[in-house]
Amino acid sequence: MNDESGFRVLFINDTSRNGGPGQTLLDILKFLDPARIERSVMLPREDIVSRRIREHAAAETLIIEPAIIENLVQPLSRAMRRDDFAAPLALRLLRAGGNVVRAVTGALRLVRHVRRERYRVIFCNGTTANFIGGVLAALLGVPVIWHVFYPAVPPALRGFHRWLASRSGVRAILCVSGAVAAQFPPGLSKVRVLHDALDIAEFDRMGAPPVLKQELGLEEDTFIFGAHGRILPHKGFVELIRAAQAVFSHLDASARARCRFVILGDTPQDLPVDHLANCRELVRTLGLEEQVLFIGFRPVVRPYLADFDVAIVPSVYPDPLPRAVLEAMAMRKPVIAFAVGGMGEMITDGVEGRLLNGDPPDIAGLAEACLNALNDPQTWRARGEAARRRIEQDFNARTHADAIARELFRAAGAPAR
Repeated sequence: MNDESGFRVLFINDTSRNGGPGQTLLDILKFLDPARIERSVMLPREDIVSRRIREHAAAETLIIEPAIIENLVQPLSRAMRRDDFAAPLALRLLRAGGNVVRAVTGALRLVRHVRRERYRVIFCNGTTANFIGGVLAALLGVPVIWHVFYPAVPPALRGFHRWLASRSGVRAILCVSGAVAAQFPPGLSKVRVLHDALDIAEFDRMGAPPVLKQELGLEEDTFIFGAHGRILPHKGFVELIRAAQAVFSHLDASARARCRFVILGDTPQDLPVDHLANCRELVRTLGLEEQVLFIGFRPVVRPYLADFDVAIVPSVYPDPLPRAVLEAMAMRKPVIAFAVGGMGEMITDGVEGRLLNGDPPDIAGLAEACLNALNDPQTWRARGEAARRRIEQDFNARTHADAIARELFRAAGAPAR
């Protein structure tokens, strides 16, 4: 058989919501040549990721496998909701038992499926997906590639994670940043850093004019500091609110009226604490309800990013390579962030934005950078242009997909042309 004829690859994505891993997978699939690589995608359930894959015809086959459990105590018939965490203990135990049975039967079904379809490689996108792929590699000998977004796994799983990573069936471990690669032994040659990327053309054809100021009823000369992403404690939105408080304390009434901090995003339903609600309450307590605005989740962020003057990505943990930074930079927005995780692999301080001390988070420095942007918008616009150039040079999804294709052929022992 020709090495590229019938080169079938199974892509396993362990979440159905359109977060960083889901969007990254979509951008990879869009730029893989279907004449060379036949793409099958496995997801836990129907949601934004499956819808977008169908919209873009990004895969030949889409497989919904509910045995990929997103939460142990989720109901068997639907996705997790926050109130499910408060369900009676007996009901949660019943659901957990049902999910264990579902996972075991699903694992057997998956083994049969992989044997029957004879995939040349399995590409695992995300934490749970990597564990699934590692087990399949150990059981069946099928070559597996790990695509790693996480800086670490829970302590109880680290030994098993290291053992799977060391197995010969896991042919490559592609880490989205050096900060992610640091969790693996330095001598493990299969570990490679391959920075995440995005479809640059999507950010040139928004499909709609900017909508944020119109939606909020803001004047055109309003200066917007924007942030977008999941509203979680380690994403630093409390620190952002504290910095906003410091900024507004330095502004007169006229300047306050022309400045807003706007946050897109929510706290996913499969998390027990609604951190968005906590952030809203903090804003209310500080009397900033007119200045710090939460507008909720938006599946397409580009028309909103277009109205940002400066993007803030305030993560306070080793954020691997947040897509929020790449998206803002692609929209020619300068970025302010704390120097944690992979931030320094995207942003050069003083070139594409500002990088501030992240241990502990320099909230005063964040406020000072915001005030500087208000006082010197021309310099910050130039930083936004530099951000776009950096994306075009180093974070292009087309180039990224070519690199992924080479890894797929290398994992299968096939020559890549």
